[in-house]
Amino acid sequence: MEWHACLDEYEKLVIRMSTPRVVIDNTVCPTATLVKVDSARRHGILLDAVQVLTDLNLSIKKAYISSDGQWFMDVFHVTDLNGDKLTDESVISYIEQSLENTHLDTSHGFNGLTTLELTGTDRIGLLSEVFAVLADLQCSVVDAKVWTHNGRIASLIFVKDCNSGSPIEDSQQIDKIEARLRNVLKGDNDIRSARTSVSMTVTHTERRLHQMMFADRYYEKMPILQQKSDFPVVTLQNWVERGYSVVNVQCKDRTKLLFDVVCTLTDMQYVVCHATIKTSGDKAYLEFYIRHVDGTPISSEPERHRLIQCLQAAVERRASEGVRLELHTSDKQGLLADVTRTFRENGLNVTRAEISTASDMALNVFYVTDATGNTADPKIIESVRQKIGLANLKVKKLPLIHYGKAESEEQQAVGVGGAVLLSLGSLVRRNLYNLGLIKSHS
Repeated sequence: MEWHACLDEYEKLVIRMSTPRVVIDNTVCPTATLVKVDSARRHGILLDAVQVLTDLNLSIKKAYISSDGQWFMDVFHVTDLNGDKLTDESVISYIEQSLENTHLDTSHGFNGLTTLELTGTDRIGLLSEVFAVLADLQCSVVDAKVWTHNGRIASLIFVKDCNSGSPIEDSQQIDKIEARLRNVLKGDNDIRSARTSVSMTVTHTERRLHQMMFADRYYEKMPILQQKSDFPVVTLQNWVERGYSVVNVQCKDRTKLLFDVVCTLTDMQYVVCHATIKTSGDKAYLEFYIRHVDGTPISSEPERHRLIQCLQAAVERRASEGVRLELHTSDKQGLLADVTRTFRENGLNVTRAEISTASDMALNVFYVTDATGNTADPKIIESVRQKIGLANLKVKKLPLIHYGKAESEEQQAVGVGGAVLLSLGSLVRRNLYNLGLIKSHS
């Protein structure tokens, strides 16, 4: 690290203490890359670290987290989506630089675009109506993410003026966009809860979607469908002697699961003091020792119930439901309106969507079900593909996380690699014991 000439030794020390130290190791564990982060503690630093890994679509197989006192230490066991270690030096370098930077750039290329935030009651064809309005108002959709859960919808849409290619800044045009979209979201029965806003603010899309759905308080509403067998199980109890609230989450594993849970805890102003994350097969087990920002545990039954509801919602709202359809075609004005109208006309409901454009090409992903939330009829899917273009719209299976290979290899791990991995877990537990934070089981 190069120092500016005017810095004194104390300022250099402060910078060293506040700058996270990152170590990435491919030799310790035979099945995963270890990412270790040491830093001075501050609120939100865990979320920043998890966010970096999540934005790269990495799978976090295990994690050990400790941040009591004034220091923060995380160890993540990560793989790519194929279950392999990280070998690309550019990816490793990006992780190191991003984790060492305490002021993360979360713009993801959205500078120069106008941001639309929408929340309301979901219904068949709603997305089609939204995109039709935007096309009519000469708004070009560059990027968008849409989540639906429990009968509610939240969406972030990044647009520009289709004629000038510039962000939309005219106040009259902005007022017209807000009013038209609000009318669409209201429909016939959502007079109070439909919300629209237009801004130039750049934010992390998925974190903002969590915040929007939390603010919508939809987690308090009764589920539309009966609970499924893989519904997340969340338990919470207080460890009175140590002043912790202990949260356990058991659910089906998927990518970005840890981000969703940590994002919710952070936005609800809880501090994660310690945590252990494990995956086995297609199951995930997450345990968090948390406190309020002021250092106190959860003290009331209503707050306990609210946190459990919010964590269950955070796990569920991104879980992919339906058939995954991928659209890859030349972008044009009104493309999204046409595609989603075809979905609506054939009785398909979009439960989640990820819209992006690159070099005048549309790269869009839709998860669709039938009108009742069940798996769509393959014949209808094929009919829709023929109308949109068989070469453009392809059916993809839901993303699979490759558990089998990593699980079997890890169980067979022997020698130095297995011993070091075991010693790492023992070291974390021993440090907690020395601090008086856990009891010995010997």
